[in-house]
Amino acid sequence: MYFGLSEEQESFQESLDKFLEDAVSLELIQSYAHGENKSLPTEVHNGLIELGINGLIVPEEFGGLGLDLLFAAAASQSLGAGIAPAPFTGSYVMAPIAIAKAGSETQKSEYLEAISEARIHFGVGISEYIGAREDAAITFDGNKANGRALFVIDASGASHYLLTDKNGTFGIVNSDDPGLTKIPLTTIDKTCGALELLLKDCQVEILEGSVEGETVVRSVIDAGRIMIAADSLGAAAVMIKKSVDYAKERKQFGRAIGSFQAVKHMCAQMAADLEPCYAMVWYAAHCQNNIPEEATLMSCHAKAHVSEVATAVAKTATEVHGGMGFTDLLGLHYWFKRIGLNRQILGGPELVREEAANIQNF
Repeated sequence: MYFGLSEEQESFQESLDKFLEDAVSLELIQSYAHGENKSLPTEVHNGLIELGINGLIVPEEFGGLGLDLLFAAAASQSLGAGIAPAPFTGSYVMAPIAIAKAGSETQKSEYLEAISEARIHFGVGISEYIGAREDAAITFDGNKANGRALFVIDASGASHYLLTDKNGTFGIVNSDDPGLTKIPLTTIDKTCGALELLLKDCQVEILEGSVEGETVVRSVIDAGRIMIAADSLGAAAVMIKKSVDYAKERKQFGRAIGSFQAVKHMCAQMAADLEPCYAMVWYAAHCQNNIPEEATLMSCHAKAHVSEVATAVAKTATEVHGGMGFTDLLGLHYWFKRIGLNRQILGGPELVREEAANIQNF
């Protein structure tokens, strides 16, 4: 039995790949990372919206395409391969899912239609629910929100923020609220648009369907983890391709280094380790819409395993390139750092594996 992407999903991936190849060249990423070409994220974001990435999983009744999470995972894979400095996981996957599952009819109509029409995009702060650090927490009291969110995904340039408290209740805060302070985060990945938020008596709109129980926040986290795993999968695949291409061209002792057994084994091992990850990510995404009883467990497995494999690929790919692998001229480190940051977003492998063990009562 074949389990993989459909022709439509592969075609959409090809469209994304072609756009990102032209719009996010290594030279452009380097100039942006060095503080130049600051308009690059906006230009890339606008281009992706023209391709319809903002409405992928928004229900058709609200102007979206109404596609499943497997389609979104295929898109995320391409964005990771292209190291796109643009919002996706939080803005166009996690936020629409939360609103569709927990929002009132008025909230669904207002926010989902605005997302599908590219009038707004969300930053998503959920780290304080998964594992709060440094006493960071968000509290909702009536229509007021207070506290601190340490790592808000897709926050740069967002018009709204979707935040959660320790109980899994979601609230929406407008980005221009006077009680909101935005603190830029310096991460290893220069393509990441995350922020730290400080909230003092900010107006908040609660998604009432998320108040009781943790079903909604769980599904949002599951979807986010799968998107991040798919992003790392795409980045790791590019690092393998770059390693193989380099091994064919780089010569030592009058021979291409790819002819040396040690280098062959390194490239083969990377490919063999990464290949099963495709099916794991795709199946985890498929479960979200079709096999709910396996959805959370598979999202944990996909996030933890791909994080580990992609990290190993990033290390080995850098070694194949030798000293050049560490240079900004070659630029391999942009994919390396993307994988490194993805490893920790929404829970590192150790935390996620513990969740998987608890689900199975181990």
